[in-house]
Amino acid sequence: MQATEQPVLTPYQRIGGDTVIRKLVDRFYELMDELPETYAARKIHPADLTESGNKLFDYLSGWLGGPQRYVEKHGHPMLRRRHLPYAIGPDERDQWLLCMQMALADTVTDEALRTALFAQFVQLGEHMRNRPEATPMRQPGGR
Repeated sequence: MQATEQPVLTPYQRIGGDTVIRKLVDRFYELMDELPETYAARKIHPADLTESGNKLFDYLSGWLGGPQRYVEKHGHPMLRRRHLPYAIGPDERDQWLLCMQMALADTVTDEALRTALFAQFVQLGEHMRNRPEATPMRQPGGR
């Protein structure tokens, strides 16, 4: 008797496909709008988050192994290059990650997947940073 192999599911399938990705994106931007401590990250985005949400949904769909909607609509993501006009330092990165961590906690029931995805988001957030670490303030009269 031969054991049947279980199909390997993509993260897109494991997360729940479009339905859960849309919930994740919607919750992510709700949090960014609601949390005062994410002001620096929020101000990088336009007042109306609809297009940002649609682009993130399209990107995450492909990034997680589902339909490559972002590539079909906009070409290669080139995320860092597309974000260079915006000042993304440690604060903006950490605020973006806070929203993503909370949105994952609210929408992704598979704890192992949630943990693995957040680890990938941490790497992505660091990759997007284009401003250095904050420099310590100089003491008055110091050189």
